[in-house]
Amino acid sequence: MNIKLTAVALLSMMVAGQARAAILTDAEATFLEQLATAAAVLEQRCTGYEANGAGGVQLGARALGSPDAAMALINAFDAAIKAHDGNDYDPDKFRPEVSEAAGKTFKRVRSELIEDPERACAAYGDSGAAVGLLRRY
Repeated sequence: MNIKLTAVALLSMMVAGQARAAILTDAEATFLEQLATAAAVLEQRCTGYEANGAGGVQLGARALGSPDAAMALINAFDAAIKAHDGNDYDPDKFRPEVSEAAGKTFKRVRSELIEDPERACAAYGDSGAAVGLLRRY
């Protein structure tokens, strides 16, 4: 009986910790969706677009309140990509909620980019350029 109570208490603490970790603010979710969408445009090699790193930090700083907050989310996104690809990543920067949300957005956008590349590249590429995450060349 004592072992069961200990196991239940441990499990409830883990679930509570995961529930706390699984929350993105609205601003984080929006910025992350923009990051994942821009990444999908670049991954699909949509002609005429390239990454705009400085623009991404500026957009994130406006959305999240500071360049440090923007870089923290960008680093969490980077760690999620590395973890998904099976590469080494900094576990201190990895956030499961970032990985999950970014993965969903990336898959959705990538699917549209594959299904109708001309339309989707123009739509998603232009929106990424409009917010400053991408540059036209």
